[in-house]
Amino acid sequence: MNFSPLNQIHVDLGAKMIDFHGFYLPVEYSGIKEEHLAVRNTAGIFDISHMGEITVKGSNASEFLQYVCSNDINSLTNGKAQYNYFPNGKGGIVDDLIVYKIDDNDFFLVVNASNIEKDFEWLKANKFGDVQIENESSQYAQIALQGPKSQEILQKIASFDLSSIANFGFVYKLVLDNIQVLISRTGYTGAGGFELYLKKENAAYIWNTILKYGSSEGLMPIGLGARDTLRLEMGYCLYGNEIDDTTSPIEAGLGWITKSQKKSKMIDKEFLDSEMKKLPIKKLVGLEIIERGIPRTGYQVFDKNENLIGQITSGSISPITNKGIGIAYLKTDNLNLGDEVFVSIRNKMVAAKVKKFPLYQ
Repeated sequence: MNFSPLNQIHVDLGAKMIDFHGFYLPVEYSGIKEEHLAVRNTAGIFDISHMGEITVKGSNASEFLQYVCSNDINSLTNGKAQYNYFPNGKGGIVDDLIVYKIDDNDFFLVVNASNIEKDFEWLKANKFGDVQIENESSQYAQIALQGPKSQEILQKIASFDLSSIANFGFVYKLVLDNIQVLISRTGYTGAGGFELYLKKENAAYIWNTILKYGSSEGLMPIGLGARDTLRLEMGYCLYGNEIDDTTSPIEAGLGWITKSQKKSKMIDKEFLDSEMKKLPIKKLVGLEIIERGIPRTGYQVFDKNENLIGQITSGSISPITNKGIGIAYLKTDNLNLGDEVFVSIRNKMVAAKVKKFPLYQ
């Protein structure tokens, strides 16, 4: 079992702890609904130290990442981050990730906890030229501060103007007591905010200080449970649910970060170029339950004529609307936004409406 550098803090706060892909992490503190609403209305602080950090450096680093990543790495400027995925050479996805460009020869990759070693080996297997790849995940802690009051709270300890950081921008500067922190305006909640990367030995001090200064603003510690319901309302993909080695990134709605046509060389280039030109057989959509019921992963979805048209990849109840919501792959034949479909929940056909993302505005 891997333990976060903030583990004792979570235990002291009375968090309910679980095994999450080999990491011992808090799933909730005061309750998923309360934590979810705190992020939407004020602010929440998350320990996401399970995420992986991989550095890619060298004179061919940019060319290499342009080959292994889906998005256009050449469009990145220093101090900007970019959402990406790794095509797997078979039409599927190795992982989705964020690429941070420090400078032309220095990139910082943030990958999913379940795929750290897999991604590291994939990068090494495809390496060429002057490229150095290091898995530095064990050295870092990661803290997310999300919600409408996140900037106000973090500004209390930051030694520079946080409003200068644009969306998907980042800075690597000294903050409280000369602790070096990479602060990015990114997140997985749709509520706005920041993600902080820092050496693990400084994590407890920064966490406690943010919580201290934010408590008067309604800041709460948030567990994995609310993190999942927040991303579900936004329709954000979760690796292992919406995307994996067998799913088409185009069917998953990731065409917007697929820039194969701009590249002379890229893994799966020909396949992706072709996929971008045609209507996918199925696609990822949002569902809102009209009747009572909560959709769950694996539940089947049917049309009004009782034809099986897909299944749920993620589902829960929205703490905001108190309605069941889900993400599903559905066949595109005669599929339109607003259509009524039916989810099989405990052997009962429960009506739902096809919705576009996000499921919560």
